[in-house]
Amino acid sequence: MQPPKFVFFDVGNTLLFANRDRMLAPLYERGIRPSEEQLRAVERRTKNEFDDLVEHGGKIDHGFWNLFYHRLFQDLELEDEILRQQVIANTRISRNWDRILPGTREVLESLGRRLPIAVISNADGRIADVLDRCGIRDCFRTITDSGIVGQEKPHPFIFETALNSLSASAENSLYVGDVYSVDYCGATRAGMQAILFDVSGAYHDKGLPRVESLQELERLIG
Repeated sequence: MQPPKFVFFDVGNTLLFANRDRMLAPLYERGIRPSEEQLRAVERRTKNEFDDLVEHGGKIDHGFWNLFYHRLFQDLELEDEILRQQVIANTRISRNWDRILPGTREVLESLGRRLPIAVISNADGRIADVLDRCGIRDCFRTITDSGIVGQEKPHPFIFETALNSLSASAENSLYVGDVYSVDYCGATRAGMQAILFDVSGAYHDKGLPRVESLQELERLIG
């Protein structure tokens, strides 16, 4: 990998993670509590299935959560479409992505002292507020939110908008995100370098550049 001069981050499942108590509240209220490992297993399976669907012309981003919860409800042997739609709606709310891992700010500060860092997120126009509430908004030079710019990843416009916000060239920029078809392909098609943030291990055997933590990313960039 060529050492980048700019680094852009996804948010969900990269910088911030799901607040299960709020996101899965409709399930919890019924006494249904899927384990973290069960959710990770569904995530691994769904990412690979979704990437294949996108490659063959399927829907982008929101279609991922539709598929994810379809598979989870199958595993839970639940047949309740109203309940599934409630959980999907909760997942699309930015404020429900506010679990931050220990050491996140420290790594971002360390990277930010060496090069400009920024955010590109498919969100609802409120991701900057969530980053602020989690105590890391000030780490980023710019925040590009699809809910504000009007295009979602992998559309090249959202990447171009973010690059322009820092006067950054694509070839000198690195994007870090968790979904191959949305983040990796979107960034590389925009001319950027890309690394998958693969905590779930969905891509561990795909031969793609990947990391499982921000600390690992920092070592790789360093």
